Amino acid sequence: MPERKRVAVLADSDTRWKWGALTARRLVPDHQLTGFLLRGRATPTARQLGEVGVRADRLSEVTCAEFLAEIERERYDVVVLALVGGAVQAVLHGARALWPAPARRPVLVTGYVGVVYEKLADGLLLRHGADLVLANSRHDAQRFRAVYEGVGADAAAVTETALPFLGGAPYEPAGSRAHTVVFAVQPSVPDSRADRAYLLERAAGHARKHPDREVLIKLRSKPGEHTTHLEEQPYQRLAEKVPGGLPPNCRLVYGNMGEVLDGTDLLVTVSSTAALESLHRSIPTAILTDLGIREALGNHHFLGSGCLASWDQLDSGLLPTGDPVWLAAQGVLPAPGPDLGTGGATGGATDAAAGADAYAVARAKVAGLLAATRLPSPAPYYTRTTAPGYLPGILARHHLAPDGTPLPGAARPAAGESRLRRRLRGHLREAARGAYRHGVQRVAPVIRRLGEL
Repeated sequence: MPERKRVAVLADSDTRWKWGALTARRLVPDHQLTGFLLRGRATPTARQLGEVGVRADRLSEVTCAEFLAEIERERYDVVVLALVGGAVQAVLHGARALWPAPARRPVLVTGYVGVVYEKLADGLLLRHGADLVLANSRHDAQRFRAVYEGVGADAAAVTETALPFLGGAPYEPAGSRAHTVVFAVQPSVPDSRADRAYLLERAAGHARKHPDREVLIKLRSKPGEHTTHLEEQPYQRLAEKVPGGLPPNCRLVYGNMGEVLDGTDLLVTVSSTAALESLHRSIPTAILTDLGIREALGNHHFLGSGCLASWDQLDSGLLPTGDPVWLAAQGVLPAPGPDLGTGGATGGATDAAAGADAYAVARAKVAGLLAATRLPSPAPYYTRTTAPGYLPGILARHHLAPDGTPLPGAARPAAGESRLRRRLRGHLREAARGAYRHGVQRVAPVIRRLGEL
């Protein structure tokens, strides 16, 4: 019986952990998964990890330098970097320092957790140097290759796949049950208090106009928690100030998005990746245009989707459906029948048009790399020659020197440190995170308002 492959996933938020762990399942179906959470402002809480619903054989919190020490010490076959671009670049340069010549090293995989609508060139070039850079659709793969080829970088790592969490049963109309509308909110889109309050009031207004419907405000995090993006204006606090309060058929909910979609009849959002999950299941999906169609909102990504709509149109009964050509280009064509894999958070993505496995090419690439005796040293586009004024700062933020080696004291050895000292250090980190999050959600908005006086 072949030995199970060892896979490490390094993630810096709840959503990226979900993407990374599910991507690992798709790339290496029979594996032993070790999870690492990159210590930082968005390190997920136990509640957030439980809501994601994807578990590892072992899970621990590390710094970049500690993770590099781990993959040098332990032999991992595949490493999935589910991180922001700067952190990916730091790990790639750290790996280059560990293996400066062809060697037996792990296969390095990275990509994006959802819709890529901003900082395309910056984010992609920070990910260059991984063995596989996964694109969630044919559309993204074409854009990714164009960026790399445009700077003269090798684009062979770009590999078309699909979002790993697309899945679940195809939509069935409500029938006798209550028609359920889900407003999937986002932590930072829109970012202003006025715009967020407007959208919440429109959702509440929709509930008042349709007392026979259930309107759910699907939240990403609780106050004090952070996700991939900062949330300065939590909807929970805005809901407390809705005139007259939320109607009885409108409420705030948490939970796994796949499970919430199981009972959804209309998904409404500005530009959340939840729209792609919804469209994959043929659920009527609306991308809001109330605040305009703007790059800053990300809803421009859905041009041609057939889903752009306003709350006024939804109030009048519109149920938008996705355009098949657009869906095909985005890799989210509705599945032709019930999902035979695992649903919700662990659902598998399929190329519904061809009935093919969207991860077959990526899996074959990984298998080929694993079969090689030695792999070349990682070769990121950004070096001290191509970006001497940019790269050192990125590496320094992760306590790495310009050559990718850890700065003195960056990797603190756990051996010899007492349990009490480790626990005290952990409590201090949590207190510091709490103070930071309080500053973001309470203090910063007040200072900003005072500055506008």
